Amino acid sequence: MVANRETRWALAAEAIAVKVRWFGVLIGLLLVETRSGQLLSQPALRWILALGAAYAVVDTYFSLRGEVFLQRLPMLVSLLEALFIGLLCHFDSGIDSPFRYYYMLSLVSCALRYDRRDTYLTCLFHCLSYAALALEHPLFVGAADWTFPLTIIVMLWVTWASASLSHLFKSAQSDLERLNKVLQENQSHLEERIEMRSRELQEAQANLLHQEKMAAFGLLAAGIAHEVGNPLASISSLVQMLNRREVDDYTREKLGLVEGQLTRIQGTLRELVDFSRPAIRVMRPTNLNETVEEALNIAKYYKRTKSKTIETEYAADLPPIPTVRDQLVQLFLNLVLNAIDATGKNGRIRLITRRVDDHIEATVADNGHGIGLQEQNKIFQPYYTTKETGTGLGLFVSHKIVHDLGGSIEFLSTPGEGTTFVVRLPIPGTADRPGRDSKESNENRGMRTHSASSLIPTQV
Repeated sequence: MVANRETRWALAAEAIAVKVRWFGVLIGLLLVETRSGQLLSQPALRWILALGAAYAVVDTYFSLRGEVFLQRLPMLVSLLEALFIGLLCHFDSGIDSPFRYYYMLSLVSCALRYDRRDTYLTCLFHCLSYAALALEHPLFVGAADWTFPLTIIVMLWVTWASASLSHLFKSAQSDLERLNKVLQENQSHLEERIEMRSRELQEAQANLLHQEKMAAFGLLAAGIAHEVGNPLASISSLVQMLNRREVDDYTREKLGLVEGQLTRIQGTLRELVDFSRPAIRVMRPTNLNETVEEALNIAKYYKRTKSKTIETEYAADLPPIPTVRDQLVQLFLNLVLNAIDATGKNGRIRLITRRVDDHIEATVADNGHGIGLQEQNKIFQPYYTTKETGTGLGLFVSHKIVHDLGGSIEFLSTPGEGTTFVVRLPIPGTADRPGRDSKESNENRGMRTHSASSLIPTQV
């Protein structure tokens, strides 16, 4: 930042210095051509001004390229200017030459381009140059005897004034850039806060919508269970009454078949009511295998489950984890239903649970159509869905459940080959490790990880 500021200042100051040099060359030519009778050597002055013009051309070329000519040798430039001005005065009329005012222009340019030390050294060179000129051209009597000391005094005053003003300008520029940087940081921080608040609002709205839908579904399920349960109870009573009578074997077999199907319908209604009842928010020790199995028992009634092969591989040594059981069932139900939707006829879905160090890992893998590369960074965002009848809340809610439990959810998907979701939940009482090994493993497998630190997916 400091280097950029100094470079911008050097280029701006050099642009001013180039204009000052061209001004000096043009004024010098005017003075030489209009005062031929007062000059010591007009041809010499023309040659000196021609050299000055050549130097100004080179300086202009570098300035247009965004560079500073002889930037690393400021004192060489000051010596050349002191020699240039001294020669102009020498071949003009001595110490009272109008070219002596070029010393002032040189000092102002030097103060703009360089620091105070270089400016005062330049003033020293100019004073020595003017003193050598005074030795070469003795002072005249009368009014002219004050020319030398007054010129030296003016040079000293111009040096101090121009160096002080330049330092003031540079300090003001530094303060303005610092304030501008602070303003940009505050603006960036404000934009981040606005974005975060907007995301939180969107997530809160999504959660509210999901809760409202679940509440409506619960009321509908309870109503269906009530309306269907009463006729089923009557039919079950009639079947039991008929079983008490003397009937032939064929009729008794058919009555047993009817009674079995009635029991199956009643079991389905109980599962529907249990799933749709208001969730109990109390954290209790929960067995992961049982919650996955319960989610599968609910998913088997999904119409697209038919013709799909679902395989399970449960670890027998999983310790219970404190969680809200209903939320965990909902998490795996969402993942299983998505896997069912992603697979075609004769699709395969595999669920695996195991313990890995200080956490429990559950995997839901399918051989479906996979997730497109453009969708992979959006699937956990609320309301984002690729299904015609989807709500875009399933994976968002699943991610939030894992987030609240302090775990992580990751996925690996290859378009046309399938998708694997891995849910990691911490085991209480184990050593708290930030997951360095897990993260390195995920990177090696190319998985996208979504941990408890953020609800917006980022690629690891």
